[in-house]
Amino acid sequence: MADTLKRLEQTIAERATASPDSSYVAKLNAKGLETIAKKLGEEATETIIAALAQSRDDLIGESADLLFHLIVLLQAKGVVLSDVMAELDRREGTSGLVEKASRNQ
Repeated sequence: MADTLKRLEQTIAERATASPDSSYVAKLNAKGLETIAKKLGEEATETIIAALAQSRDDLIGESADLLFHLIVLLQAKGVVLSDVMAELDRREGTSGLVEKASRNQ
């Protein structure tokens, strides 16, 4: 699973520098961070709708779109997926309630 995300991150990085005429990732990057963020929000909404009212396959497809666009956004902000994974590792074993409470301090 992690290998799939690493490969996707690498592919997105490679395509970011391509011509916007030949790459969806390059086209998103050319339009800027606001467009990328809006697209991520759109995909999040579609994932929620699929979870509530559509099939399992629809949810899987929308979840894949969501992860893809999240990685595009992370790269646009100079964040590597391994940093996100390290944060998840840091949180492992900590109650979600405890972790959330610690953010409010």
